[in-house]
Amino acid sequence: MTEKSRFLVVAAVLWVWAAAPLAGYAQEPSAAGGAGSAPVTGTCFYYSDAFHGRPVASGETYDKEAMTAAHNTLPFGTIVKVTNLKNNRSAVVRVNDRYPHGDAKSKIIEVTSRAAKELGVFKKGKAEVRLEVVETAKR
Repeated sequence: MTEKSRFLVVAAVLWVWAAAPLAGYAQEPSAAGGAGSAPVTGTCFYYSDAFHGRPVASGETYDKEAMTAAHNTLPFGTIVKVTNLKNNRSAVVRVNDRYPHGDAKSKIIEVTSRAAKELGVFKKGKAEVRLEVVETAKR
């Protein structure tokens, strides 16, 4: 094996290894093509009101009364319909934030307290939901 071939093999292995933590996102709506893609299900949590007034990942200020959400793979500005599977209540939110990567296995979306109230999630703190991308933001 030549030096160049060995380098290419090592580079490919490192690239695959580095991308492995993102593999769990493959079933997210963003990977499926955005609006009109198959809905996905998972756990929804809501932000603590303690974050009200602080900046979010998009640069906006967190407003607990806004209909916004955190999602780790959908582009900022994407509009998502979130439906609580237990009570069938829905809320339409706009993605403007990310949540810590360590939380990625326990949730698929995090919503404001206003959206949580509309979904009937506020008192319980979490619920199993279905996400449907309504409109994909342009990157």
